[in-house]
Amino acid sequence: MRSNRSRLDRFISQHQQLPRKQIRLLVAQGAVTVDGVVARDVAMQINQFSHICLHDEVLQAQQPVYLMQHKPVGVVSATVDDKHQTVLDLIDHQDKQQLHIVGRLDLNTSGLMLLTNDGQWSKRLMAPEHKVAKRYRVTLQNPLNDDYVEAFAQGMYFEYEDIVTQPAQLEIIDTTSAIVTLTEGRYHQIKRMFGRFRNPVIGLHRFAVGNLVLDDSLQVGQSRMLSADEVSQI
Repeated sequence: MRSNRSRLDRFISQHQQLPRKQIRLLVAQGAVTVDGVVARDVAMQINQFSHICLHDEVLQAQQPVYLMQHKPVGVVSATVDDKHQTVLDLIDHQDKQQLHIVGRLDLNTSGLMLLTNDGQWSKRLMAPEHKVAKRYRVTLQNPLNDDYVEAFAQGMYFEYEDIVTQPAQLEIIDTTSAIVTLTEGRYHQIKRMFGRFRNPVIGLHRFAVGNLVLDDSLQVGQSRMLSADEVSQI
């Protein structure tokens, strides 16, 4: 994902069609403010959420948006789709077209979705080295046993990608249901891991990402804004 950082003079030049020499003069005159502070350096770094004014005219005032959603089965994890309803279709927010998805869920998987317009935040959240845990409730067609627990903990070789999955935690809840905790997100990973035992997954629901837990207060299909604490602590 590309960085949204840029030089102040480059931003003003692109938005106001002004030559750099004139921008340097404006900055020297104190005509430019960034986040309420008079700018003194044309080379200062700004980002997509910097509040920028020129002669009291607002050039940029975009605010970061962080949403959690209770995704239903049958809704696709995409912003646009010709065949299915998308997670974006379910959101009522004035800036929803600027949002992107943080960690997709399959069409037939329900649960916790995260959406944001902050690319740096989503990049940190999904970076493999940060090992942010994702927890899923899984329903299987056939009975489970302790062999599954050991196999998940050891990791499994995926021939197509030529990788061994990171150790995963599997907690058996009852005969055909379990909680799986992953710190990565390979393509159809949970279904493929249970597929090694020829045990089809018939229900999959993500209920937690990091410290953020989807509880009963958010009904299926609903979304809400994350608090500042949730954004920083996830």
